[in-house]
Order: sequence, then structure tokens, then C-alpha cells
Amino acid sequence: MKIGTREIGPNHPPLVIAEIGINHGGSLEVAKEMVRLAAGAGCEMIKHQTHILEDEMTDEAKSIFPPNADVSIWHVMERCALSLADETELKRYTESLGMIWISTPFSRAAADFLETLDVPAYKIGSGEADNLPLIRHIARKGKPVILSTGMQTIETLRASVAILDAAGVDYALLECTNLYPSPAEIVSLRGVTDLKAAFPNAVVGFSDHSIGPEMALASVALGACILERHYTDTRYRKGPDIINSMDPAELRLLVDRSREIWIAANNPKQRSAPEEDVYRFARASVVADRDLPAGHLITESDIWARRPGSGEIAGYDFDKVVGKRLTRAVTRNTQLKWGDLA
Repeated sequence: MKIGTREIGPNHPPLVIAEIGINHGGSLEVAKEMVRLAAGAGCEMIKHQTHILEDEMTDEAKSIFPPNADVSIWHVMERCALSLADETELKRYTESLGMIWISTPFSRAAADFLETLDVPAYKIGSGEADNLPLIRHIARKGKPVILSTGMQTIETLRASVAILDAAGVDYALLECTNLYPSPAEIVSLRGVTDLKAAFPNAVVGFSDHSIGPEMALASVALGACILERHYTDTRYRKGPDIINSMDPAELRLLVDRSREIWIAANNPKQRSAPEEDVYRFARASVVADRDLPAGHLITESDIWARRPGSGEIAGYDFDKVVGKRLTRAVTRNTQLKWGDLA
């Protein structure tokens, strides 16, 4: 999978996405400051949310209160959404800092607007993971799609994934738990491996709503290629998503530590070159365990393996020495050589 110039998949370091979402509270200047700090933390991709309320919701939404807000979902978005002009400027600014900018369209009109900005990919949130007409509309644009899978099962995802497969677009599926914040008791790291097994055509990642970086980092060891977390410039800011948002310091930690885990997860089981010096003293050599005369037939009780590993016969060759005759007399703790044996 490729978004812009960024290759994404098991053979590449995890892509960390800083989800600004609505944390800027509708302020372009705040959003820009968040982006600036994210760039300084080494982030490669910013994700925004595109809300065109009239096409996204009906009036019934004005009486629906999310668990993490004290006003209706309509009024949350009305207060926090950027204008389309501001969103255009935010994309320009993000790209001027060398980062990739994508967004989640919550409606058909929002997707069409993002297409006018020539976004390199689309993000579909968990709430729209089974919104088949919207997924179909986005997939027809022919761009890569990142789909969060919170509140879904493998079976309920199949229709959505079938649309992406039929459209021939590259796509990623992100394991996700949609509670803000998500306690460990309901987070599913196993979901990463379940998605990989069920949808082999997908790049698999992890969209994290827990507090702290631990769950996202753990997902890398299971094969997550994308890490998405809500992000803010400071946790002292007010907003419905701030409680489970990372700040720039944690973003830097997530970028750096996820790369380290990815490297370690792909290293084969072998003795590495830097370990050779350690191995030379840490392993054992076969030695006489007591004074032995020339011509002695060696039994298991006559020998032992002790450090350092500088001897000619390594501890792993211990059994090959048993039953051999000594060609010379040796004293206790003498490192044996193959030439001592007949």
C-alpha cells in the first residue's frame, strides 16, 4: 500500500498517524500549531475530520448526546469543525512541513470536497465502517482507503471489504475499540491478528483510543503496520477527545519506539555479529573435572563444561568427548583439545 510517497506494509516501519480530529475546537491557528509540533516530533501523517453537517446528519442528531460530550453530536461538530476554506489551508500548511494530510469524510459531500483537494487517501471512521453507500462512494474515487473497524466483527466487515476489493483500491483495516478512553479490559490486540487472517489483501493496523502508548506499541509486535492515535498540542486543552489524546512528547515516543519494535519483530532468531565477542567468553568449553592420566578412557564424570569459551571443544560437543581416550595426562580444569583425544 502506498499513500503519497509513503510505502506502508510489513516490510516498512509502522506509519504513525496523528489524529487531530476536532481537538482544535474549530480554530485554524490551534490546528496549525498542533501540526507544527507534530512535525517536530517526527510525525509523517496528519489526519483531520471533514464535517459538512447538512449532508452528514439529520435534525435528530441534535438530541443525541455522545458519552464523552455534554452537548449533542450536532452541536459538538458545529462548534469544532473547521470551515472548508480553513481545512484547505490546513492541508497546505501540513504539506509545507513535509507531512501527508488526509481526512475522514463523514458524508458524501465531505468526500467530494476532499476530492477537490486531491487528497492522497481517504480515512473511514468506525462509525461509518458499515455505511455501505458511503464506502462505495469513496471507493469509486480510486484512492487508497484506511478503514477503522471499531464496533464491528469479522463477519459484519465482509460486505464493506468486498466493496473495497471490487473497486480495486488498496486498503488498510485498523483494529479499534470505540470507547473514549478504552480500558484494557475491552481492547482487542488479538483483533490485529484476526484481521490479518480474515482479510489477507488488507494492510492491518491499530487505531488506539486507550490512555498511554502501550497498546499501540504492543500491536506492532503483532504486525500492525499503521498506528493511529488522537493527538493534541497539550492535554490541558478542553475537548471530548482530549482524554485519550497523545501530546507531542508521546507522539515522538510512539514514532521512535514503534520503529524499534518493528525492527526487533523482524529480526530472525540467530546469533548476531555484535554478540560474537560476548559468545567467546559467555559459552563454556569442555575441561577435565579431575586429574586424568594418559590413556584414560573418558567417562561423563571425568569432564565438565566451564567458562570461558576460548577452549577448542565447546560445551555443545560435550557428548562427543565421552568414550575417547586421552593421549596425554591432564590436570583438573584443563581445557581439552581434539588432539588430546584418540
